[in-house]
Amino acid sequence: MAMNEASGHHDTQPSPPPFRADPSETLYGGYTRFELELEFVTMLSSPLYLNHLASLKLLQAPDFVAYLKYLQYWTRPEYIKYLSYPGPTLRALELLQEERFRTEILSPEVVGMLMQESVKESLELYGR
Repeated sequence: MAMNEASGHHDTQPSPPPFRADPSETLYGGYTRFELELEFVTMLSSPLYLNHLASLKLLQAPDFVAYLKYLQYWTRPEYIKYLSYPGPTLRALELLQEERFRTEILSPEVVGMLMQESVKESLELYGR
């Protein structure tokens, strides 16, 4: 555990997983923690998935909110390169840090707006 200089307390968050699996690393269903967390943060790029998580009330659960904070390590350059959809994924990680967004994503209008923005950004990216 690392010492948090600001608070003087030890951080309780685990360190991000290594890129390459250690042969002694515990596997979860045959996958490393890195692979599972990569798949999960990639799914966060979907507004429909965010709505689903909110409908299950996971986005209000303190432990889940802490997990979303832990996942901020994906914003670091050495991890970004592994993201299939870095723009939408990083945006979702940022928005999920806000309590207001975690509540508002239940709204079909908010989901629709995010989906429209994603389509617009994709069209601009690919020049259509």
